[in-house]
Amino acid sequence: MQVNDKAPMFNTTDENGKEVASKDFLGKTVVLYFYPKADTPGCTKEACGFRDTYSKIKKTGAVLLGISADTATSQKKFQDKFSLPFSLLADPDKKIAGQFGVVKEKNMYGRKVMGIARTTFVIGPDGKIKHIFNNVKPEGHAEEVLEYLKSA
Repeated sequence: MQVNDKAPMFNTTDENGKEVASKDFLGKTVVLYFYPKADTPGCTKEACGFRDTYSKIKKTGAVLLGISADTATSQKKFQDKFSLPFSLLADPDKKIAGQFGVVKEKNMYGRKVMGIARTTFVIGPDGKIKHIFNNVKPEGHAEEVLEYLKSA
């Protein structure tokens, strides 16, 4: 995916098992952040960063959505455990991650595995990708996204 590409359309469920379609967000700026696995140290740090800046991100008019290969049930536990005020989308078959091109070869304890690369997309009201944050570091990422939204 590149900046100015049309973001892939998708349907999935959120942490409550409710249907969510990307077309529901047309006309809004969407921050869609992909993370490898709910309730792991890096993903928790990143999610809590977004939690702590959430009200400021909302003030920019953007919708914040987290997405990983976890099930809706796992997403709900993660959301509840850390009081995350935004929706977490389930992508257990990594279909959406594949559409966005974030399934990459990673090194896990010396073994090569295919997994979700921590990546954040800012999708404009027109459905086009406005900005991509690649190789995201969990620490301070939410502030980085907030700064981008304020300057955009």
